[in-house]
Amino acid sequence: MAKELRSRASSFIALLLLVVVFGFFPAAAPIPAFSSWSHSSSTRHGKGNVGKFEIADDMFWKDGKPFRIIGGDLHYFRILPEYWEDRLLRAKALGLNAIQTYVPWNLHEPKPENLNFEGVANIELFLSLCQKLGLLVLLRAGPYICAEWDLGGFPAWLLSMEPAPRLRSSDPAFLNPVQKWWDTLLPKVAPFLYENGGPIVMVQIENEFGTYGDDQAYLHKLVTLTRGHLGKDIILYTIDGGTRDRLEKGTIRGSAVFSAVDFRNGQDPGPIFELQKEFNAPGKSPSLCAEFYTGWLTHWGEMIAKTDGDYVAARVQNVLSRNASIVLYMAHGGTNFGLYNGANTGANESDFQPDITSYDYDAPISESGDVDSVKYQALRRVIQKYNVESIPPVPSNNKKAGYGLVRMQKTAAFFDMISGMDVINSLDPLSMESVGQMFGFLLYESGYASKKNGNVLHIPKVHDRAQAFISCPEASEKPLYGGTIERWSNQAVVLPYSDCDSNVSLWILVENMGRVNHGTYLFDKKGILSSVFIDGIVLNTWKMHLLPLENLHTVHKMNLVKDVKDSPSRRISAGTNENGTTTSPEPAFYSGSFTVRSKHDTYVSFQGWGKGIAFVNKYNIGRYWPSVGPQCNLYVPAPMLRYGENTLVILELEAPSSELVVRSVDTPDFTCGSSNVCRYNSRAPI
Repeated sequence: MAKELRSRASSFIALLLLVVVFGFFPAAAPIPAFSSWSHSSSTRHGKGNVGKFEIADDMFWKDGKPFRIIGGDLHYFRILPEYWEDRLLRAKALGLNAIQTYVPWNLHEPKPENLNFEGVANIELFLSLCQKLGLLVLLRAGPYICAEWDLGGFPAWLLSMEPAPRLRSSDPAFLNPVQKWWDTLLPKVAPFLYENGGPIVMVQIENEFGTYGDDQAYLHKLVTLTRGHLGKDIILYTIDGGTRDRLEKGTIRGSAVFSAVDFRNGQDPGPIFELQKEFNAPGKSPSLCAEFYTGWLTHWGEMIAKTDGDYVAARVQNVLSRNASIVLYMAHGGTNFGLYNGANTGANESDFQPDITSYDYDAPISESGDVDSVKYQALRRVIQKYNVESIPPVPSNNKKAGYGLVRMQKTAAFFDMISGMDVINSLDPLSMESVGQMFGFLLYESGYASKKNGNVLHIPKVHDRAQAFISCPEASEKPLYGGTIERWSNQAVVLPYSDCDSNVSLWILVENMGRVNHGTYLFDKKGILSSVFIDGIVLNTWKMHLLPLENLHTVHKMNLVKDVKDSPSRRISAGTNENGTTTSPEPAFYSGSFTVRSKHDTYVSFQGWGKGIAFVNKYNIGRYWPSVGPQCNLYVPAPMLRYGENTLVILELEAPSSELVVRSVDTPDFTCGSSNVCRYNSRAPI
């Protein structure tokens, strides 16, 4: 593939795509470093408070006494730092004595050697809070985490390496960057080990590897790396589904690594715990279900996942009654802020199932921290029976508020921003990763000769959603919408006739909707990954306009852009697209403001809008897609807000609400879309 020299518009980062009120735009899916939380914790734990956590006689022992882990997953990277302590207190009031959390590599190293441990990435501060509240920590260091998180936690720049590394393997091309990453991460967490007076009692290597591969050399290399930084005493562990096949592939037999299991809520835990013993050394197999599913994830186009609270509590009691330990997945789910949501696949790579913005998970502690559900109360009653320590009282729910109508104004037409974008020229279309872009959109530009009866556009492989537009190069009118090609259906579109003096300009806007986080198709590049065909003929010579929304921790100043009025497209026949519907407006940016006199959690309702991304006070609160559902509203935590005027900016990809309003409301809503059946996917509970 011949690639020409990059043509850079030097002002792109300063002009990053878009438009915002007050001269600012959220340059990325930002998870900002809020001022009061942006500095690395200086807390270190002295040897004066040394403890010992170990395994013997098929039990966990803490400071010489038998100990049962009653834990829950709670991910620091899905919660604003200002709410970390709030959510941990709610977990403690549930009766939990331990927190399990992943470490997402891509959050901490968004670009090679560009490391970030500030704001929501301040893992040291999070560990300090766990220590302060008396909660032990089971740290899931990865490097692969799954977690319904983009690329399973791997940084997307791994996909741009040549030759392509074999992810989750002993391939040196993969292990070398893993080692560099852990050479940074593990020394940071070492002072927080329990033996050093900190909260970390166990460290997981990899995650559910038995469902993916059986490369024992890879697992052993991870053990060597971990021991080199954390020493010989910390308990290392793996988690795999409770079947012989998965345990044989995903565990390291013997006493070097403890093998934990997970299983479906309805399964009998007894035989699985007995099987677990076969994969641990004699006397080194305390029964531990390290992922007990309290709910489930939800993809766009499905019904919101729900499980009965009393049923879940009864199944937890079934585990605890066997003198076993348990970790609830999730205790509190949180939110996929920014563009970090993951995706799953079904029977093939095209059966693409991206996750919604909410990661509520139907967990006992809701996305906004509510604890008045049947599930929370039922689980608390069960846990109280088995917790040897007294459980603190349940905190009240945080107050919610609706701030009313937000009147939106069109700030900029999308295609008016092209001149400020970086451009890369190539004979063939290139992937996002190949042009150094990890998130957001790529706008591909080429040209073709128009036919009276229209032209058929076909893209055999597009990841994930492509909107096609056409225009006459010599005209000043805005491009006209021609149709949409989606990864999961991949139907060709018929572009309308264009009476241009020369070839028609073809514009293809491709959205990255989240990388696959689990299974066979993990190596999930984004953009156009094949040739593009017009009437069966390959199009050559492309320009790629970069629209990165990738740096989640930086806010760039933008130039003010005056409102742009649509001008009629006189020379292109409107006609209909392949679905028989009329063409739609081009993507555009809209902004509005609302006043806050008392800061409380709120939700922004996008009912009546099409599809897009929203920002509150420069903070990317996620994707919305109410026509597909089920999520109608996006959660806005109170710390995101400020007293007085607050700004909402929307990148609308399809069509705005006819009233040009959104609503700030005080309740979540997962009733949008027309789906009546939840697609049961390949990432079903193991």
